[in-house]
Amino acid sequence: MKGSIRRTLSAGVGLTLALAAIAPGATLAQDVPEGAMTEIGAPEGALEIVAWAGYVEDGSNDPALDWVSSFEEETGCQVNVTLGNTSDEMFTLMQSGNYDLVSASGDASNRLISAGSVQPINLALIPNYVDVFEGLKNKPHNTVNGVPYGVPHGRGANLLMYNTEAVTPAPDSWSVVFDPASPYAGKVTAYDSPIYIADAAVYLMTHNPELGITNPYALDETQFAAAVDLLKQQRAIIGRYWALYTDEIAAFQSGDSVVGTTWQVIANVLQGSEPATPIEAILPMEGSTGWSDTWMLSSMAQHPNCGYLFMNHIISPAVNAAATEYFGEAPANTKSCALTADPNHCDTYHATDEAYFDKVYYWATPQKECLDGRGPICKDYAEWTMAWTEIKG
Repeated sequence: MKGSIRRTLSAGVGLTLALAAIAPGATLAQDVPEGAMTEIGAPEGALEIVAWAGYVEDGSNDPALDWVSSFEEETGCQVNVTLGNTSDEMFTLMQSGNYDLVSASGDASNRLISAGSVQPINLALIPNYVDVFEGLKNKPHNTVNGVPYGVPHGRGANLLMYNTEAVTPAPDSWSVVFDPASPYAGKVTAYDSPIYIADAAVYLMTHNPELGITNPYALDETQFAAAVDLLKQQRAIIGRYWALYTDEIAAFQSGDSVVGTTWQVIANVLQGSEPATPIEAILPMEGSTGWSDTWMLSSMAQHPNCGYLFMNHIISPAVNAAATEYFGEAPANTKSCALTADPNHCDTYHATDEAYFDKVYYWATPQKECLDGRGPICKDYAEWTMAWTEIKG
C-alpha cells in the first residue's frame, strides 16, 4: 500500500449519468485498436480486481470510505478485490487468468503488455477519459505504438524526506543519501525494489552527464553498471530498506531513519501524527522517479463489460477525487480537484502543475529494447532484479 488519508464521499454522484453514456450495447465512433472491445455488453454480475490497498474501498474498512457500493447497485457487478502488495505480486497474480482488472504501476504495466496479459482498450467506451489530464495520456507505461492499454488512476513523485532536527542544513539534493561520507550513515533509508535502480540513474543524469543517461529506465551496460555501483556504495550507509509505507513511518517516528526516499502521503501522516514528527519532504534539484498507475483489463477477463464500466467509474470526477485523496496522490481527472474534501489536496500533490511532473520520471518496466529508442542494448527487468539482490547482499 502506498498510503492513505481519510475523507467522506457521496460515491454515487454522477454514476448514473456516466453509466447511461456507456449503457449495454453502446458504441462510439472512432478508430478501435485491434483486439479491443467495440461495444459494452450486458454486465456479467461480477468483477475480480487486483489493486493497491486503498484504491477500491467498499465501506468495510470505514463506512465513510465507499465508492464501490453505488457502482455495484447501479451495474449489478459485484466487486471482489485482491490486494497486491508489490508490482511483482500484481504481475504474478495477473498471469493466473483469475482476475479482470489490475491497478498496475509502470514497473508492472509494460511487463503485462509484453506478456500479452492485458488487452488494448477502446477509450471511446470510457467517456470520463476525456477529462483526464493530458500529462497522463499516451505515456510509455500505458500506451505502446499508439495503442492504449488502460486508463490512468493518479500520479505521485518519490520524494526526499528528512528529519528537520537531525538533518542540517536542509538538503536540496539526493547527494545526502548517496554520499558515502554521509553523517547520517546507518539512518539512511531507501525503497526496497529493483525499480529503485532508476533513482540512482536519475542522480547520475545530473552528476555524471558523461554517461549520457536520458531515461532512467533505459540503461545500457555502462550506464547500468554505474547505477549499480552507486547503489552498492550507498548500501554501506543504509540503515534499512522499506517496502511497506507503515515501516517507513515507524522508522522515522523512532528515529531509526532520518533521511531517505518517501511518498507525500507518508510525510502527511508523520506531520499529522500526535506528536508530529519533524520532517519535510521535497522534490530534489535532480528530479525524481514517481508513479502513474493504470487500470488495465486482463486479456483473459471473464467479466470485461463490468471491467469497462468500472474503469469509467473509478476515473469519474467524484470517485477519482475520493480514491486519490484517500490514497495520497494527485487525481487523474481534471474535474476532481474541485471535489476533494481538503480544498488544498491538489496543490499539495501538484495535480495541475505539469512543470513539476516534468521533473518526475514515472516508473516504467526496463526492457532489452531501450525505451529511449537506442535498440536492443539495454538491461531488462530480470537483470535489474538480479542486480538488486546483489546490491542488498
